[in-house]
Amino acid sequence: FPFLYHPAPWRAAIGFAVGLAVILGAWGSEIIGGIEPCELCLLQRYPYYVGLALLAVVLAFWKQLPANLRMALTGLVMAIFLVSVGLGIYHAGVEYGFWMGPTACSGPGTDISFNDLNDINSVQVVPCDEVQWQLFGISLAGFNALASIFIAFMLGWSLVGQFKRNKAAAN
Repeated sequence: FPFLYHPAPWRAAIGFAVGLAVILGAWGSEIIGGIEPCELCLLQRYPYYVGLALLAVVLAFWKQLPANLRMALTGLVMAIFLVSVGLGIYHAGVEYGFWMGPTACSGPGTDISFNDLNDINSVQVVPCDEVQWQLFGISLAGFNALASIFIAFMLGWSLVGQFKRNKAAAN
């Protein structure tokens, strides 16, 4: 694996490892810790599912992929994690009351009729506007935003290394 001696794949691999730890931590907090995810929590997982799958392909086929395709995919995954940053900030803002969240899991909601109450015992709504766990005043959504910033940074740094290496190889 001589490509592992270059910093660009290592930076991307570190981003992957952090992302994997975050999503495993989210599942662990749900399965082991008993923290039920709200609608926004579940939405924040999608960038990890898509981004980590794409990044796994990039890392697995690092040398086989044409440099331009590898850089485009790295940039795409970085963009996906920047979306994750936005989702984490949005959710943290809802939790701390900076703005309203979706009516499905926060705020006053809408009027319902008695016919809507037939299945009330089978429905559990986890509020999006309540902090379920925090450390140093940072909620899980806030930690997601911070982790996503770090992952996007590592992918951006990897992209810079890839561009430099590609440019040097062209000269």
